[in-house]
Amino acid sequence: MNEPIPVIRAVDRGTAKLLPDVDRERAWLLTVDGAPQSYVDLDDPAHLEFEYVRRLAHVVDCAAADGEPLTVLHLGGGGCTLPRYVAATRPGSAQCVVEADAGLLALVAERLPLPEGSGITVRGADARRWLEAAPARSADVLIADVFGGSRVPAHITSVEYAREAARVLRADGVYAANLADGAPFGFLRSQLATFAAVFAELALIAEPGVLRGRRFGNAVLVASQEPIDTAALARRTASDAFPARVEHGASLRRFTGAATVVRDSGAVPSPRPPEGAFSIG
Repeated sequence: MNEPIPVIRAVDRGTAKLLPDVDRERAWLLTVDGAPQSYVDLDDPAHLEFEYVRRLAHVVDCAAADGEPLTVLHLGGGGCTLPRYVAATRPGSAQCVVEADAGLLALVAERLPLPEGSGITVRGADARRWLEAAPARSADVLIADVFGGSRVPAHITSVEYAREAARVLRADGVYAANLADGAPFGFLRSQLATFAAVFAELALIAEPGVLRGRRFGNAVLVASQEPIDTAALARRTASDAFPARVEHGASLRRFTGAATVVRDSGAVPSPRPPEGAFSIG
């Protein structure tokens, strides 16, 4: 049997590589310009290699009873790792994935095809524009994992964007975003202030070392108009191989501090990660 070999291809936003995992027969790591984008195990969609993806999955797991189908809008696609997970754990879910990089979509469709009957629709479009055109109250969960290279684009960081997210979510819907920052957390604090201006409830999931400013890393922002089951989230994140903490309420307000709301007119991308923070290969 032939061993799988790496695939290297130019896509719209850089050079994509698909690297086979020698320990898992049909598992692949997708990178763009050296930054990890996705890890997909075609035989086991419930296997989530990246810590931040597991945290996003915990949010989905807590959004409804086990196995209950959900309507999920994913802004940012990559290898569609999380949509595959939702399709496997919540059969019958209706999911839409929006990804701006058409070249990346073509590579994933060719090399990491979605299973038949998955209920996943993939669209090539800008995340903000797609959101603005989406019907009101049409999603149970909205996942934002949008990066231009290794930075969150400015146009999905503003209060105008947050209002569109709230409009598209159902009354008890949940928003979750993968963000990246390091001390002194100017970007992360501004995002908390921005979403607090639109949503009644917030939580933040991150490793203690990131929150203490010891290193640059991912943090998952969770927002809803209804109470978030932070106890359930905390149990799940604490059991991970790299445990995370769930901040909410008074402690999260203290962390946010005097940060101000971001508007379209002043929005900037998330900070550039330090050299080597995420890059591999």
